[in-house]
Amino acid sequence: MLAESLVAALLAIAPVFARPEPDLWRRALSAADVHTCAVTDEAPHVKAPKANAWAPISPQDVKDVWKFVHAPEQALNLTDPANATLTDNYVFLVDTLYLNKTQVLSYIDGDAAQPPKYARVVIFEGGKEEPVSQEYMVGPLPVGAETTIAPYDYPFNGGLGGKIPYDGRYMDGKRTAGYQPLLKQAMTDVADVTKALFNGTYYGASDPRTDIVAANTGPHSLDGSQSWITIMFRYPGAASYVTPIDFYIILDITGTDISKYTLRGYVTNTKFFKTADELRKAFEAGEITSEFPQTRDQDWALLKAVPEMGVRDLDDRIAPQSIEIGGKRYKLDRENQYVEFMGWSFYMSFTRILGLMFYDIKFKGERVIYELSLQEAAAQYAGNQPKAANTVYHDTYFSIGSTSATLIEGFDCPFGATMLNVTYPANDVTDVHPQGICLFEADSGYPVARHRYGSGGNPNGFSNIAAVKGSALHARTIATIGNYDYLFDYAFHVDGSIEIEVRASGYLQSSPYYKDQTNFGARVSLGTQGSFHDHILSWKADFDIISSKNSLQRTDLIVVNQTQPWFPELGSFEQMEYKVYNMEKEQQFNWATNGQSMYVVVNDEERNSWGVSRGYRLVPGRSNVHLSVANSPFSKHSSHLLNSHLAVTQHHDNEPYGNSWQNVNLPLKPQQDFSKMFNDESVDGEDIVVWFNLGMHHFTRSEDIPVTLYSEAVSSIVFAPQNFHDRAQEGDLQNRRWITSDATTGEITYDDYGLQLPTCKVTLEEPSTSILPWLKI
Repeated sequence: MLAESLVAALLAIAPVFARPEPDLWRRALSAADVHTCAVTDEAPHVKAPKANAWAPISPQDVKDVWKFVHAPEQALNLTDPANATLTDNYVFLVDTLYLNKTQVLSYIDGDAAQPPKYARVVIFEGGKEEPVSQEYMVGPLPVGAETTIAPYDYPFNGGLGGKIPYDGRYMDGKRTAGYQPLLKQAMTDVADVTKALFNGTYYGASDPRTDIVAANTGPHSLDGSQSWITIMFRYPGAASYVTPIDFYIILDITGTDISKYTLRGYVTNTKFFKTADELRKAFEAGEITSEFPQTRDQDWALLKAVPEMGVRDLDDRIAPQSIEIGGKRYKLDRENQYVEFMGWSFYMSFTRILGLMFYDIKFKGERVIYELSLQEAAAQYAGNQPKAANTVYHDTYFSIGSTSATLIEGFDCPFGATMLNVTYPANDVTDVHPQGICLFEADSGYPVARHRYGSGGNPNGFSNIAAVKGSALHARTIATIGNYDYLFDYAFHVDGSIEIEVRASGYLQSSPYYKDQTNFGARVSLGTQGSFHDHILSWKADFDIISSKNSLQRTDLIVVNQTQPWFPELGSFEQMEYKVYNMEKEQQFNWATNGQSMYVVVNDEERNSWGVSRGYRLVPGRSNVHLSVANSPFSKHSSHLLNSHLAVTQHHDNEPYGNSWQNVNLPLKPQQDFSKMFNDESVDGEDIVVWFNLGMHHFTRSEDIPVTLYSEAVSSIVFAPQNFHDRAQEGDLQNRRWITSDATTGEITYDDYGLQLPTCKVTLEEPSTSILPWLKI
């Protein structure tokens, strides 16, 4: 067949996708060839093999659970949260309870009934003689005669089960209201000083004279036996995170009796003052100053175009787009959140605390992963002032799922992407964030495979040349957790590999600029310094390669001495070889130096045609890091999950989580201690779980203004087939070209495998027109 084209249709937003002219391997299109692309068509429907066992509890379940726990017969003595105080019992959180794997497998792999769902309910029990936070499980659902409520204790190994001391609990609005009178008084006592130093005063959040905002940090306790609040102040506005002022206050807020709350002290100029009098005396003596004034103007820190920077040449043209011009090649069961794509199949789920999760991930009908879920998104800061030096964030504490919301079509996700809602319980209703998750197939930006052969003597420089199109199905969500926008991207590639990637944008949690503290971060504006910090995000990957009996195989590249009888004169010299073995016991470990070890989850009972154990390799991507600090009192035992690149444990139903969302305020006595999950158990031929960390050491820079850039703050990992098949999985892909060149005439022939290049018109709609309001149902 004579070549009509060697170049794909240009992905340019124009009335017609042009194909090449003949003399340049291109040809023109007639008007009759033009039709409309299927860019915005719905994904074809597919019916899930079974109902989604992991689906969130329904809005009706949320309402019924709320009524159930508030019923007098439950004897929980609950107050409506809208009317509750510190000394009341009230529901803080409702979520979907994690299902035990052993129950689910008998359903999805056998004939057992679908396991019943349960709700996870967190109750703040301030009305008890010993106030606590207690987690409960409510079910089975729907609520009926068999529904009960019981403590949700079994997943937590810290010693108290689902119960934690009051002083280690979440800093919600009730606790904030409790310390506000003391904060108001302490700041009013020094209003003249803050006015003189920073041209700002704080008389309470609702007082019209207040013109600075209070922001607190965590943790608020070490072990739940005490509690404090560290507050810094900023100028208010949309970009307040980058307009901090050098003033901090620390309050002791232990217990539920607010009359016993006390002032620990004030901090400014890196000096600590126990009382207002001490602070005023130092100010009057000229010992404290505001050397680098902060600006109230925040226009410079908004994510808008800056006219003063001008316009780049040709930027008046729309940027290249990745769109599904041939129509969607993935199928979707919206009701069951089930997806099929190019041999892949999987279920999706979502919880308020953890966000987007994946279950029963199969490639060509064979299970690779039972569960893939985010476990924690943490940040630990550095500095020598109360905010940066003491700050540790665990973002599950803020309910990662509840912060996932509106995606901008064409910018956060490609035009034509399938948009899915985010839903999660919020008290007695369900919050709906439209367009919180997107699905789309995208060009990988490179062929998945290619080769050119036989350049010598051929007029065209080759005898044959072949390339296979690379693409992947992406599931993406963005969680805006305070100042940071975490982009979570899961890519299912056509070659059978899975790529997990996280990117960070949004505002720095910055500090006032201190000229003697540049070892903690760069100066990024007149009065602002970027605080250096670690971002560590942890995942759970419960591999089930064909079955649940797996091993973690390690292959070390070692250097040995070798002699060769065909070159005896060389004597002994260095050579590389493999050392292959299965890891025996549960352990935490790091990627090998120079990448000289390969880790593969294998099933030794399943072999490919060549007798090799079938498996999936763990391939490090960009910026694979772990937490830098291991012995800080603010994270010492609550962050063991973050302390290594990788870990492997034996699966147990009572170890569903690597961390607890309440761990952050219990760094010395955590509710869930990851280190206690290592019991010298075998991970060879067992049901194993791999835990892995992604993240970045955020070396702050002026280019973090106005916000950190996704292009630089990125980390990733790939799970790739390793002898899982008998050959590379590109042979059944039709998006490819095989081109030959006659050695004498140079005549080009090619095989297009029946896949014609599209010629179509594209119409894109402004994404703002499709943004939908948040709902409560």
